[in-house]
Amino acid sequence: MWHLDAAAEKAVYDLHENSPDDPGYRRFLSRLAAPLLTQLGGRSALGLDFGCGPGPALVQMLREAGHTVSVYDPYYFPDTAVLSVDYDFITATEVVEHLAAPGLQLDRLWSLLRPGGVLGVMTKLVVDQQAFARWHYISDATHICFFSQQTWRWWSLKVGAELEQVAADAVLFRKPHL
Repeated sequence: MWHLDAAAEKAVYDLHENSPDDPGYRRFLSRLAAPLLTQLGGRSALGLDFGCGPGPALVQMLREAGHTVSVYDPYYFPDTAVLSVDYDFITATEVVEHLAAPGLQLDRLWSLLRPGGVLGVMTKLVVDQQAFARWHYISDATHICFFSQQTWRWWSLKVGAELEQVAADAVLFRKPHL
């Protein structure tokens, strides 16, 4: 399997313009943030934004809502200590399509969620084979795996999660209470 090396991959990410102050980008992220905040209710929660990039806009949005949020990104915030903490919620927006071993990473994130916790994932979904062949999303060399509604249904059954599709490209997985 061919993948970009780390330097080339980071060079692509460095071109992204995802400013926390960009209203359009915040609207884009709100497709996941708004339903997640509803799930969390009014209580203050501890979260992790996995793969947050250089300007963690979602983190800013969640902190503005009163939550404590740690960040992890292998290029911009590589402190792996945050990957050994239990969280009330974890977000991965526009991240899973970049993972060489998405199943292992998703399982790892799931293991960090407290009972009743929520994992929020945002990525474009494969609709069918014909659309996939013409899909702009596959032309990005950093996108190396792809997901569909069926993928998320399968994974939610595998881990015993309650699945809620909150937008065309966003899903929430709730971990059962003990």
